[in-house]
Amino acid sequence: MEAIQSWVSQHKLTSIGAIWASAIGASMVYTRARTSLKPSLRLIHARMHAQALTLAVLSGAAAYQYYEKSSGRGKQDKVANA
Repeated sequence: MEAIQSWVSQHKLTSIGAIWASAIGASMVYTRARTSLKPSLRLIHARMHAQALTLAVLSGAAAYQYYEKSSGRGKQDKVANA
């Protein structure tokens, strides 16, 4: 678990981008199976779902960053990795 946390901590934007792309794909598959919308509407809905998930992930990342700074954990990790 710590290996995943350290990788995500070092590659924040890559992680958020991967979550966004996964959300787009999952939403497209879900709406295709559940509704008979036109492809353009499915894409709009998928983008809205992905944006909502991305905002939630960004909020979580901001909270985690604040936690790291307030606890001094970020500095300890940099010293340990050097």
